[in-house]
Formats: sequence, structure tokens, C-alpha cells
Amino acid sequence: MTDVTIYLNRWCPFCTRALALLDSKGVDYTAFDIEADPSLRQEMMQRSQRRTVPQIFIGQTHVGGCDELYALERQGQLDTLLAS
Repeated sequence: MTDVTIYLNRWCPFCTRALALLDSKGVDYTAFDIEADPSLRQEMMQRSQRRTVPQIFIGQTHVGGCDELYALERQGQLDTLLAS
């Protein structure tokens, strides 16, 4: 399975939803809390060109946020991306 990275903060409901989907699929992921370490916010913005959380990466592919993650799932593309 491909490495999954998610930048988040712990109080964000969209982050919680994204994690719930990843957990339901048994995905191992690395979560970076951008509030706990402000330098991670800069890293996230450089990688994603976005300021909002969550920002999700599957391998080198920038998925985007929670809505984009769920859209991939609805389209049947998330499992393929995770397996690549």
C-alpha cells in the first residue's frame, strides 16, 4: 500500500471525517498536527499550495482535502490510488 500523509489539526471536523474514511479502509497513515508544530504548516503549504486542513497526500499525489478524498471513494478510485 502507498504511503499516506495527512496534515491536520485535532479539532477540525473535516480532518476527523477524512481520518474515519482512512481508518475504515485499514490505511496506515502519517498524521502531522500543524498546530502542534507550526513549521509543519509551512511544509504543508509548500507541498499543497493550500492553507486549509486537511491536506492529504497518497504517495506523491496531492489528493486535496476531505471532500476530494470522499469524491475519490464515490468514484471508485480511492482503492486504486491506495494500491498503486
